[in-house]
Amino acid sequence: MEVVLYALSTCGWCRRTKKMLDEAGVEYRALDVDLLEGEEKEQARAQVACHNPRRSYPTLVVDGEKVVIGYNEQRLREVLGI
Repeated sequence: MEVVLYALSTCGWCRRTKKMLDEAGVEYRALDVDLLEGEEKEQARAQVACHNPRRSYPTLVVDGEKVVIGYNEQRLREVLGI
């Protein structure tokens, strides 16, 4: 299972999502989009837009197809099977 979290370093809901994933022992790749630069930042923004037209954070993508927008612990647990 590939889990990618698009977040902002200043976002409280993003930090809460990371904490929940860490406590559940979920392996994931976190991208703090606001800390990226250049092409890497543009690619991350484009990926967020593909999965989340509102382009809000956090945006969690599982296996490139399941998406959880915002902090929703019940939905996160459901999608991740935890």
